[in-house]
Amino acid sequence: MVARRGLLCALLSLLAFERGSAIGRDRNLADIVGINRVNLAWLAPDEQRKILGDIAASGATHVRLSLSTPVDRSIDAVEIAHGLGLKILLEIQLTNPDYYPDGVRARTGFGRIWDIRRLSDLAPARYRENLRAALHRMDDAGVSLAAVEPGNEINYSAYNGDLVVFREPGAVTPRRASDIRNRDAFERGLATYVEIARITRQELKATAHSRNAVVVSAGLSDMNAGEADQRGMERLDPEEVIARLKSLGIDSYVDAYGIHVYPGRKAGPKLAGYIRDLLRFCAAGDRGKPCWVTEWGGGKRRPLMPARRSKTG
Repeated sequence: MVARRGLLCALLSLLAFERGSAIGRDRNLADIVGINRVNLAWLAPDEQRKILGDIAASGATHVRLSLSTPVDRSIDAVEIAHGLGLKILLEIQLTNPDYYPDGVRARTGFGRIWDIRRLSDLAPARYRENLRAALHRMDDAGVSLAAVEPGNEINYSAYNGDLVVFREPGAVTPRRASDIRNRDAFERGLATYVEIARITRQELKATAHSRNAVVVSAGLSDMNAGEADQRGMERLDPEEVIARLKSLGIDSYVDAYGIHVYPGRKAGPKLAGYIRDLLRFCAAGDRGKPCWVTEWGGGKRRPLMPARRSKTG
């Protein structure tokens, strides 16, 4: 079974939108079962085929894959999943060095987390050029993407270099945007992100097979302030980041907001209350945008440093 091999990392099946919304219409949500399996580009083709074959055989209908480096092998995995009949949510990892000007240096993680480039340094023209090439290859292979999620946890310093990793953990980390150490850079990064969302929408519309793909904003971390203090890493609540993105016009380019939920051992009413509070900014139809839960973890949050090569977003 897929779960025994540790592949059931997160669920795509918790899509927090109303059945009557533009995204949910004509879909039986009870029939959607999704599995998160990013970074298959690190694996050999035979390993990719084995993992994706297990996922398809498990009864999953959807899979979240990443467009990461090496890009060609990421696309190989997408083509394999498509050939197995899996619907694909493609997460685009924004730390790909090809999206940045030459010579841009990464922000340090002080050895506790990977070094990562600053979102405010990303070059939209380079992003467009590279995304277009990747989408064209997938289009030529007949791949139809169900959804695209540019970026990952941009409200958290593990995946957004405009947010600081403190040299030592334990200090009080920001509770609001005004407390962020490099606030101007963070705000520039969010403005750049809105441009990335616009480009993503445009480039999808130019394809033959993925022109109707849902665009989901970068899944945001639900890490609380206390855990951020323990880790010594800046983060903001998803609701505040979405509000800032909305003020910059993100709603013109996305169909849904991405959210990541790691509720630990919460269960029953406690879990339901946690989910309701976390997703209170989500809406549908004329009232706003729905939320897609693109990562779900039932146990402990993943470690600061990966066991092998770094996961970047």
